[in-house]
Order: sequence, then structure tokens, then C-alpha cells
Amino acid sequence: MRTVTILGATGSVGTSTLDLIEREPERFRVRALTANCDVGRLAAAAIRTRAELAVVADERCLGDLRDALAGTNTQVASGAQAICDAAALGADWTMGAIVGCAGLGPTMAAIEAGGTVVLANKEPLVSAGDLIMQAAARHGATLLPADSEHNAIYQCFDFARAERVRRIILTASGGPFRDASLDEMAAVTREQAVTHPNWSMGAKISVDSATMMNKGLELIEAARLFPVPHERIEIVVHRQSVIHSMVDYVDGSMLAQLGPSDMRVPIAHCLAWPDRMATPMAPLDLVKLGRLDFEAPDPVRFRSLALARAALEEGGARPAILNAANEVAVAAFLADRIGFLEIAAIVEDTLSCYAPEAPETLDAVIAIDAEARRIAGERVEDCVA
Repeated sequence: MRTVTILGATGSVGTSTLDLIEREPERFRVRALTANCDVGRLAAAAIRTRAELAVVADERCLGDLRDALAGTNTQVASGAQAICDAAALGADWTMGAIVGCAGLGPTMAAIEAGGTVVLANKEPLVSAGDLIMQAAARHGATLLPADSEHNAIYQCFDFARAERVRRIILTASGGPFRDASLDEMAAVTREQAVTHPNWSMGAKISVDSATMMNKGLELIEAARLFPVPHERIEIVVHRQSVIHSMVDYVDGSMLAQLGPSDMRVPIAHCLAWPDRMATPMAPLDLVKLGRLDFEAPDPVRFRSLALARAALEEGGARPAILNAANEVAVAAFLADRIGFLEIAAIVEDTLSCYAPEAPETLDAVIAIDAEARRIAGERVEDCVA
């Protein structure tokens, strides 16, 4: 029986993970579940899985959580440190799905405890990639990617012969505006941007898909995870989102991982690794699918891709600044304060006027993130004015 901790148990990745665990309860024992302040979902999940510990980040929610779990054997706790403590319990398998820089500390705590740590949030590898990879090597932790693209690469990548890999190809759906003109994109509404053609996702990541910043962030993550020069990591638009990514080898062979557009597939791979487990997904019907289309992304309409690649090439603090500024800009767009095309403009402007030294600690990463958010916030105000 594998012990499991889920950091961010009430979000989409957390609930998908719980769905799989609850289908095979004899294989998993839940050590800890955490959430920000969704007491109802957290308590219900803790009761269903008989979790040993439930933690809310917002200390104001502790009383409600305690009441909801009264009469059970589940212990309760609250606060940022309690989240890190839960991550450090030493579960065999930890899902890191806390969004934003709030997930950095818990992810590092899980890595330092060893075991298998699954990365579902982008901040650890984008904002603190070098620190995360160094810590994993130092503590003997196994890092598994839950993003469908990186998980696909992981399944196809020959780590024993990495020098035989010619290219990594990240696939992108292209989002809802892959055929839109710049003029049309300038008039995009919040409702249009959060409607993804292939995936069911939260508002923020849906907007990132629409701007293709999500693929830029995934480019940075792939460069951290896989020992391939970053100039040999390419992005191609694949509308059907059936091929989740590919690995091209020097002999001309190309390996691709195919699957339905459901996060339970890559999560199941991570959850059972190195074994496999059943999911409720129906087999792909290739005859019904009929065709697979590919095209190059447009760097003019999707400026975020160029910004992300430049941040990767420059290294240091640049990826952290890119990520922080993008989060601020996307939040402003979702609040109807700026236009769609202004998201990339604010990120570019923030990168142009802030160039700190490369961070050497998580605290330094968090400080850089905070300052980048402050600067991006000022740019948002300039746009509103």
C-alpha cells in the first residue's frame, strides 16, 4: 500500500487524483490533504479517504474544518507552516498542486523528505527550477511531471541514452484564438478566453492557453526536466490535443504519447509509476478521430512564446519575473481591467525594467516574485488610467 499526500486537494488536479485513489482504495493510504480554505470539499475528501491529516492554509478556516471533521480520526491544522509540515511527513507519493508561489515551500519540503513528488504546478520549475532540481538530486527524490505534455515526454524519453534524443516536441492546442486575427484578439472578452476548445480547466490556465503563455512556461519546465539543449525543444500546434508531446531520436524514430484530453490519464501514470493502473477513460477511437493536424505557432499573434523562450535563454531570475508578471496581467484581464493583448505587453514591460541577480534560495525567489508583481501591478494601473 502506497502512502499519499495531496497538496491542493480541492483543485481540479487534486480532485482528479482523489477520483483515481478512491477507485482503488486497497492500493493507497492517504497521509494528508491540504487546501486553501475550501472546508467543505476538503473535509468530505478526508472523510471518504480516511485521511490522517487535513490542513487549511487560511487559519480563519480552522474552526470550520475542526467542526466538519469532529468525530473522525482525521487530525486538523492550519497555516502556511502546517502545509509545509504536511508535505514533510514523508509520504511515498506527494502530489504538488498548490497554485502560485504558495506551492514553492511545500513542494521543497516534500522533495527534502524524499520519495516521489509529482509536479502539477508550474512555479517550482519555472521560478525556482535550478533549486528544485538540485534539491531533488541531493535528497534522492523522484520528480514526476503531471502536466500532460511533460508526462508524455517522460513516457517517451530514454534517460539512459539522452544523447540519442534529437528533439523534444511540445504540442499545443493553440487555444480558442488560434485562427483569430490581431484585431479580433484585441477585442477578446473574458468569457471567450476562458472557453477552451479541448480541455476543462480553471480560468487562469485557460487564459494562459489562449495567449499560449502556458506553452511558454511548459518550454521552461521541459528544459529543467529533460537533459536536452533548450534550442532543441520545439512547439507545434496540434488542434486535436490527442498527441500530448513527442520525442524525436537521431535514427529518425519519433515516439509520441496519445491519449484523451483528461488529466486523469497523466495523473494515473504518475500515481502508479513505474506500474500502470486503470482509469475510467474509454480507449481512443482512431477511426472516429480520422486525422491529426499540425502547424507552426504564430509568434506575432502569440508574443508570449517569444518572451518565454527569451527568459529561458537569459536564465537567472528571468523565468520567475515572466511568471509573476503574467499572473498579475492575467488577473487584471479576468477582472476586466485590461485588454487581452495587453497581457503580453505588461509581461514584456516588466521584464524590460527589472533585472535582479539570479536567486540562490527560495526566499530570494519569493522576493523576486513579489517585486515583479509590484512592477506589473503598476503597469496594469498605467493601462487602466
